Amino acid sequence: MSPLHSIMSFNTPVIIFLADDDADDRAMFEEVIEEIDATIQLTCAEDGMILLQLLNSEKYSLPHLIFLDLNMPNKNGKECLDEIRRSERLKNIPIVIYSTSSSPKDIEDTFEKGANLYVRKPSSFNELRKITKDVLSIDWECHKPFEKRNIFVFSDNVS
Repeated sequence: MSPLHSIMSFNTPVIIFLADDDADDRAMFEEVIEEIDATIQLTCAEDGMILLQLLNSEKYSLPHLIFLDLNMPNKNGKECLDEIRRSERLKNIPIVIYSTSSSPKDIEDTFEKGANLYVRKPSSFNELRKITKDVLSIDWECHKPFEKRNIFVFSDNVS
């Protein structure tokens, strides 16, 4: 099954991984996912090293989508993105950078490294719910890595 279409169109349970070192952000994301669709299987990692262990473990199914924070201890989001895109097994998983950073350098670096989308973390639960619903309904054929800068930063495209 190709991950490059709307995540919510799967007939099997949707699997999402979130890597974020902020416990409050993880808890709010979990609550949003539960509210959007309780059948979504969300697995959280506290840092990039744990994320890569999960991705390389045969104990876990590969996710349909990864939300990846940039500023994490042990292994940051850019390092994870590099490793994922170099892996034959993992390179086609859509990756959404999910960060408080609005630095043009972070945006450019993650675009160049092959992220599919860049989402600035919203400050409220309602904003997060809307953004997450929108991200889950994306046609991933339009968000392939390295292709379209004009639709890379998601918050710039929300009406």
